[in-house]
Amino acid sequence: MPSSSTRYLLNLGHAIDHMFLLIFAVAVTSIALDFGIARWEDLMPYSVAAFFFYGVGSLPAGRLGDRWGRRPMMLVFFFGMGAAALLVSQTQTPLQLAMALSVLGCFASIYHPVGIPMLVQHASRPGWTIGVNGLCGNLGVALSAIVTGFLIKHDGWRAAFVWPGVICIGCGVLFALSKPTAPPPSLAREATAHEHHANGISLPKLLLVMTLASTSASLLFNFSTSSNFEMLSDRLQDFSHDPALIGMLLAGIYTAASLTQLVVGQLIDRHSLKRLYLAMAGMQAVLLAIASQCQGWNFFIMQLLFMAAIFGAIPFTDAMTVRYVDDRIRSSVSGMRLAVSFGASSIAVWLIGPVVKQAGFSALLWLMTGCALCTLLVISQLPEGRRPPPHLPEST
Repeated sequence: MPSSSTRYLLNLGHAIDHMFLLIFAVAVTSIALDFGIARWEDLMPYSVAAFFFYGVGSLPAGRLGDRWGRRPMMLVFFFGMGAAALLVSQTQTPLQLAMALSVLGCFASIYHPVGIPMLVQHASRPGWTIGVNGLCGNLGVALSAIVTGFLIKHDGWRAAFVWPGVICIGCGVLFALSKPTAPPPSLAREATAHEHHANGISLPKLLLVMTLASTSASLLFNFSTSSNFEMLSDRLQDFSHDPALIGMLLAGIYTAASLTQLVVGQLIDRHSLKRLYLAMAGMQAVLLAIASQCQGWNFFIMQLLFMAAIFGAIPFTDAMTVRYVDDRIRSSVSGMRLAVSFGASSIAVWLIGPVVKQAGFSALLWLMTGCALCTLLVISQLPEGRRPPPHLPEST
């Protein structure tokens, strides 16, 4: 089990990972104006490569995490993310921006297959640990809205990359100075043996279901988080001129919606993964369909509700990995799953601009409803599975 300081930095790393990838989505209008591009939708495709490498980079990152070590890989993550953010801030053309964002995506790909397995290693309450970690990641999504909106208003879009980049490098220094504690070898063998024989699900079948579910869920996550700022500006026309205010409203949505993961984390430790996940995916589809018909403050309320359902679904695939996959290969298995799901879901970022430009945000919300229904269909193929074992005291 990692030491307390290491756990805090690993959770902070999740916030950084999601925040940095979404700074561009919040700043896209300002960047387009600076680069002389008339419509922000035309600039969105330049970020697709970042999300593509965010996905495919998970495969080598996971392998290196299992072979070279998770701690060295997390050092590469912190320092690489900080340097890449500074690089983005210096770009002058859309092509330069796309290349710099791609570098950022490569370093961002490290966190999920390396940081989360490192965090939950031998945790006695993995559902809760994943829930807290997911909350931190989504608070990073909230920070991307409020911090980027504030910095754009007062210091320009380049500052929105510079200051977070400097802070990230500082976190890397703190991580290098932290001293993790390792469990006794006997405890490690006992834990991995129990996890590997948790039930009779074959690993290939489980990996296929997790990958398909993660792909549809990742499409939904990318569609929502990459378009929410512009979507809220469109539905709240009276405030669309103030990016800082829109950022604060969206940050409030993300912060409140993120609390769902704490509830889900508690439930995962006590109940069937399949039933919980089916309920969450069904809620997503209903809420997104209703939101497509809403305007003004009614939309604001529905956006809060559908984001709560989207964020609430995040812990499930990681929880399945923890419950059914041996710790010795978790980073590699997570890397394979994430490489497919995140890589495929990068198409969502490319589609946002053309879909909104041609058909509006209502069409985008119906497309998101379809993604939720796909998740529901895939999860229905999961076996019921057993309840998790009784909790053991968690060492620090």
